[in-house]
Amino acid sequence: MTYTRFAIYDAPIDDALAGFGAAWLGWDVRTGQAARQVDVPDLDDITMTPRKYGFHGTLKPPFRLADGHTLDALQASVADLAARCAPAACGGLQLTTLGGFLALTPTGDLTALERVASACVRDLDTFRAPASDAELARRRNPGLSARQEALMLEWGYPYVMEEFRFHLTLSGRLPEVDRTAWMNTARTHMPPLAECYELGSIALCGERADGRFELIQRYTLTG
Repeated sequence: MTYTRFAIYDAPIDDALAGFGAAWLGWDVRTGQAARQVDVPDLDDITMTPRKYGFHGTLKPPFRLADGHTLDALQASVADLAARCAPAACGGLQLTTLGGFLALTPTGDLTALERVASACVRDLDTFRAPASDAELARRRNPGLSARQEALMLEWGYPYVMEEFRFHLTLSGRLPEVDRTAWMNTARTHMPPLAECYELGSIALCGERADGRFELIQRYTLTG
């Protein structure tokens, strides 16, 4: 398989939660296959944007492989990173909206999650091809702070390091008037959320020629 971009994700391993995410979005990043979507009017429309990525929490945003680097070398470096990183836990997940998107976001002390995400961004950055002007333009918006702009120029994405906000996306941007109704709908289909959420592995995922992301390999955090 040839991939156009790579990313490091948290792809939940809990079968109930991961199964919900796949059925809600209509794509299973774990298998690289379409999932039978929940039968809810307009769900296909509101999940069109995040569907290609599958149910995940971004740790290192999608990037093109830099010249002179290979997938084999990237896999070896991700394995080394996972061996040096301890698992991360937080208080749990909650359903909320983030920038107008429906998402599951963590509660409690997020220091450990932020530690893993920062390591993924920093330690694997030699594999990232510099962002093109077009990519920077897509990621730039009038609401970026000066610090976010600086992070984007350094790391290719504005919401990393201290600006990182872990989340598992469930929709595209929703009109404010519709958000409460969609939250209620999601609650009727999602499994009970555990009071403690653990990031015990990181997932190297690739973007296929059709634009969909799939799991390449999962690495257990053992540091």
